[in-house]
Amino acid sequence: MSEAPFTICPAPSLAPSQVITALQDVVTPHLSDNLQRMQGIVGLQRFHRARKLVGTAYTVKARPGDNLLIYRALMDLQPGHVLVVDGAGNADNALVGELIMLYAIERGCAGLVIDGAIRDSAAFHAADFPCYARSITHRGPYKLGPGAINVPVNIGGQVVSPGDLVVGDEDGVVTFPQADAERLLRAVAATVEKEDAIKAEILSGRVEQSWLTKTLSAHGL
Repeated sequence: MSEAPFTICPAPSLAPSQVITALQDVVTPHLSDNLQRMQGIVGLQRFHRARKLVGTAYTVKARPGDNLLIYRALMDLQPGHVLVVDGAGNADNALVGELIMLYAIERGCAGLVIDGAIRDSAAFHAADFPCYARSITHRGPYKLGPGAINVPVNIGGQVVSPGDLVVGDEDGVVTFPQADAERLLRAVAATVEKEDAIKAEILSGRVEQSWLTKTLSAHGL
């Protein structure tokens, strides 16, 4: 007996609004640095202009080149969810385009993270709707399945679970569990304070810089 072609799990709870607001001012390198520089999505391109992406992951595992369950996900997600789609990095068929983008905007979707291809890229740029994807193609998707909704997915080597926080900017996309948010925000505040001190030292014009000599001296240089 074959398995059911579709797995539909409940939508994850949205992250608290105060956490979403706080993350609006946090750059992804600071998050990455405080995640031991070993987490975060790699290999995706930004197709919008400049809008920050912050929201709660609503995940889809799609058959490569097939967007049937993306349709279902868009109807079920809540405002503030980020649609995170594991399309196995397939570049042959676009999983989303302008029509899905417009509907996602109407549904209050915070943005798209697609490990696969998109099309109508000019529309994403014009709308400045947050969209990260692996590539572009003119070829459209199939709508057959199978697939799964709100299960852990693999996006550019990063496992993303439903309910994870998603932050994207000009440097890329970082995701992490909601339970880690408060710790990360405190760590980022310390990083900002440290870097502000280094910036002030750089502006002093001195050749000798404590932040440089600290690193070099550790290696006898």
